Amino acid sequence: MNDNQKKELQSAAFERLLKHLDERKDVQNIDLMNLAGFCRNCLSRWFREEGEKKGVSMSDLEAREHVYGMPYSEWKEKYQK
Repeated sequence: MNDNQKKELQSAAFERLLKHLDERKDVQNIDLMNLAGFCRNCLSRWFREEGEKKGVSMSDLEAREHVYGMPYSEWKEKYQK
């Protein structure tokens, strides 16, 4: 596997993780933190930080919207318990 293939697979796996989390809105961030040590907010922060390393600027809210699939305020209102 070359570097480009590796990056494509990592990207696809990340998008699959986001899809899985989107399908499991019943799983709260606190549950993820307690069990896995990270949550959707962590993923969005990591996404933003990696973007910054590549010269891609985005706000925390923009990164969260990518991870949550909708504005964070909307997700909280609909799904946060």
